[in-house]
Parts: sequence; C-alpha cells; structure tokens
Amino acid sequence: MTKLTDYPVIYEQNVAWGDMDAFGHVNNVIYYRYIESARICYLDVLNIFKLDINTVVASSQCKYLKPVFYPDQLKIGVRVEEIRNSAFRMNYLIWSSAQQQNVALGEAVIVCVDKESIQKTLIPEIIREKIIKIEKTVEHDLNNR
Repeated sequence: MTKLTDYPVIYEQNVAWGDMDAFGHVNNVIYYRYIESARICYLDVLNIFKLDINTVVASSQCKYLKPVFYPDQLKIGVRVEEIRNSAFRMNYLIWSSAQQQNVALGEAVIVCVDKESIQKTLIPEIIREKIIKIEKTVEHDLNNR
C-alpha cells in the first residue's frame, strides 16, 4: 500500500535535531524508533497491553526511499497485513510533510507470547476481532485472506 488512506492508524512524528547523523539526514536506525512508536500506537488502540500477553518483534525491515531532514513532521501509517495463529504482520508507510511524499516503507512480524511462560501463544480472539474491525475502517478485509 502506498497511500496513507490505506492505513487505519496514522501516527505523527516530529523529526528532532538529534535524529540526524553526520551526513545531515535522519539516521537509518531512527526509522525503526519511529516505526516502533507507530506500532505501539496501533497496539494501544487494541488495548493489548491490558491482557496477559506480551508482543515481541520476530523480524523487521525498512526500505528507505528518500532521505529525511530536520525540520519535518512525518505521518506513519500502520496496518496489519496478515493475521496468523500466534503472530501478525504489520506494514508501515512513512510520509514526509516537508517533501509531500513517501520516504520509507517498513514491515514487521509481531508474535504474541504469554507473560508468565514467555512462550509463543495464540492471538486472543478479542484482539483478532479488533484488528479485523480496525482494518475494515479502510476497506481492508482480513477475513478474505
């Protein structure tokens, strides 16, 4: 997905002066922090942190399309692309207000683990239902996958 309107949760992130590296643009590692904040925003909408599970990142990647500079305000779109038994795959779109275009794309696989046993566990049905409902707000139907 390449348009913010395809993402049900949009997180806004200001670029800080300290986010830049010696080359004068946002350091590649910082994108992962931005994505993390956007992911937590989505998970907060689910109220997942009130349950007896934790979420851990099993894998993540970021494709850098354009460099980002201070000052800027980014809009980070978040969506769940796929729901599995114990995990879900999230996609991210980072859009620059200063450049008026997409500057990065990301993806992560999030695994649910039991807080006590620290073992992989099934996604709670209430969370699965909330994800499907949130995704439907942008006409993204996870039931037909």
